[in-house]
Order: sequence, then C-alpha cells, then structure tokens
Amino acid sequence: MRTFRIRHETAYHYGGPITSSYGLYHLSPREIERQHVLGHRVDVTPVPADRSSYVDVYGNLRTWYHVTEPHTDLVIVGTTDIDIGPQCLDADLLALPWEQCRPDLRRDVPDWWEAVDFTLPSPRVDVLPQVGEYAAPSFGRARPLGEAVEELNHRIHADFAYDPRATSVTTRVADVLRIRAGVCQDFSQLMVACLRSVGLAGRYVSGYLATVPAPGRPRNIGADATHAWAGVWVPGAGWYDLDPTNDRPVDESHATVAWGRDYSDVAPVRGVIFGAGGGSSMKVSVDMAPIEQSTFPAP
Repeated sequence: MRTFRIRHETAYHYGGPITSSYGLYHLSPREIERQHVLGHRVDVTPVPADRSSYVDVYGNLRTWYHVTEPHTDLVIVGTTDIDIGPQCLDADLLALPWEQCRPDLRRDVPDWWEAVDFTLPSPRVDVLPQVGEYAAPSFGRARPLGEAVEELNHRIHADFAYDPRATSVTTRVADVLRIRAGVCQDFSQLMVACLRSVGLAGRYVSGYLATVPAPGRPRNIGADATHAWAGVWVPGAGWYDLDPTNDRPVDESHATVAWGRDYSDVAPVRGVIFGAGGGSSMKVSVDMAPIEQSTFPAP
C-alpha cells in the first residue's frame, strides 16, 4: 500500500454579499477493501450554522451545510490521509464470457439485484443507438469480460482528445461522441453508457488521482482536479474499475470517494445561494501526494 495526503479546496467569490449558502458535498473517501482512511476532515469558511451527514443508497457519505453569516467568499477544504493498494480480482472471473456477466442473468450471485440499477439509463447517461454502435467492436461473441472492457477503455483513450475547454458538467454523452473530446467525467460517462448498451452494469466513480505517479508510470492526466473513472460489475468479484482518461485499470494512484449512476449522484460540491447579484467565480485545486506517515490523531 501507498500512503497519501489529499487536499481538495473549492473557493467561491461573489460580487455582492451573500446572506445564505446551502450546499451538499461528497468529499469523504470510502473505506473499501483496497483503501483505508487514516484521517479526514472538511473545513468550511465561514463556519456553517448547521451541518449534517448521512449515507446514501450507494453507501456514499453526503454532507449538507448551511452558512447564514453574510459573506462574499466561501471556501471548502477537504483533507484526507489514506492508504491505497491495487485492485485484487480473480483472473478466472475476468475471463468469463462477457455475456455471462449481465446482472439479470446472474441471480445466483448475492449482489446481482444491486448491480441491475447500474444497467439502466440515468439522468446524465443516455443509452443511445450510437453508443451501442461505438461499443460493439469490443464485445465479440464469448469474449472474456476483462479483455473486452480493457479494449473499450483503450479505444476511448485513443479516440477522444483530453480538452477541458470542449465540455461542461452538463454535456451529454451524445455530444461527447460527436465532438470526440472532453475530460475524465465525459470519458467515464461514455464508458458507463457503452457498458450499459450491452447489458452490463456500469457505474461512475468519483475520486482523486495522485499528482505524482508511482515510479515507472507516465504522467497522470487530470491529476490537478477531481478525477473520475468507470467500473464494470464482475459476478462473484464485485467491481473492476478502469480509467479511460489514462488508459489503464485503477491502481494505488486512485483514491475512491463515491460512486453512483453518473456524475449527478456524486458531484463533489454543489449548492444554492441567496443574496445580492454581481456574479461569482469558482476556483478548485486538488493535490494528492505521497507522505511517509499520517499526522492525523490516532482514532
């Protein structure tokens, strides 16, 4: 395992005084088999008058906050120390023919019913005919699941240009297919749509990517912002996560924060404000760097 410190800052500046800010954030990395959270906190300035957390239907920690002190700046900083290891999946299960990995055909597996939700269209992932046409070449008859999804991951990386100016958080999958450009969010939602187009369960994963890659790895794309990737359900093994932005399976450089059907389920920060007009601006900075040991107090 590798140990990292993650610092994620979102800073808003408003052109006039704001009397009330009400928002929601997903900034708490998950405790899962391959990663262990050593310490975590989120600081909001000004200090919220109210803040409450709950776990959503997918097991993600969501936190609501309400700032009532008048302000022209709002800053949200999440800090996490975390141990992360590689994915460990049974190679024999990844060798299953992909057709045998459709959740509706695998009622012999305990979590099949949870996976079914990830086969359906969702608010930001449309399963369109052109998506199925793009996905089809990777899913030949009886092809091993791992081989098929890794090729799909590679094709998206090769066919689409990384361009932060090309899309926004509201860009649809059909538009990404048309312009052949976007960012990690777009490529991940496209991959999820492709998986669903052939009846597989595909989920959208939000997280972070190490700013400095492991020795021998190429420079990571999208490492100075929140990151996203896609996961495919593997019967009997859980989920196999792949990063189409960087053309590789998820590894110890990826910290998982939340997962859902698409971006709308796991947006890092969103909210509404009340107050004077005058426009607003937002700046986001993320740093995920290795550390020798955590300095968070022991639990």
